[in-house]
Amino acid sequence: MKFFLCALLMAATAQAHYKFPRMIVNGKPESADWLAVRKTKVSNSRDNGGISDVNSSDMRCFGASPGKATVTVAAGETLGFVASANIMHFGPCQFYMARVPDDKDINTWEPAGNVWFKAGSIGAVQTGGPLSGNEATWPALHKTSVSFKIPASVPSGKYLVRVESIALHLAQQPGGAQLYVACGQVNLTGGGSGTPGPLVAFPGAYKANDPGLIWPNSPPRTSYTAPGPAVWEG
Repeated sequence: MKFFLCALLMAATAQAHYKFPRMIVNGKPESADWLAVRKTKVSNSRDNGGISDVNSSDMRCFGASPGKATVTVAAGETLGFVASANIMHFGPCQFYMARVPDDKDINTWEPAGNVWFKAGSIGAVQTGGPLSGNEATWPALHKTSVSFKIPASVPSGKYLVRVESIALHLAQQPGGAQLYVACGQVNLTGGGSGTPGPLVAFPGAYKANDPGLIWPNSPPRTSYTAPGPAVWEG
């Protein structure tokens, strides 16, 4: 009986993992997995656990393989990611962008150092009352895709776009949050002359004890701020 219960728990835990294998441009997803999205080092839903060590280099793109392709999108348009099977844990979903240097190959460029700015965030819906762990508080929960609008003043060029879902269901102590991360490759056209920032590094942008990576069971929280810098809106 004990073995049976353990097996059920392991199965439920495995099924609760998810990944972001395809990009979506203006509502149209890619035709197959891992084309413009760099293939993560664990690319199937069963084993694709979240990152718990915010000091790991996996925080950049989850140990991704070199890229294969890019999608083209214009500044001001909507860019997203397919979530497979769906976002099964509550928490915020955030989007960062890093411009690839002109002399670097987008397929192999390593986004180390202060190169990332936050371009979008799907945070908690806050009404002043207690926050929950359901869809009323967390709009990204159980969604099969997530997206954001690229600020119109982002300069044209080649970018890595990093999607990050922060699962807070086990985050009662530092190190308990799980981050599900992937990076897509984008050719951005029609850009503006803005200077995105502040620029942050992964690892480095988050600390394990950041309030946005902790979710106490009690008392219930009445406010929440996601970790990292503010969204750059241009």
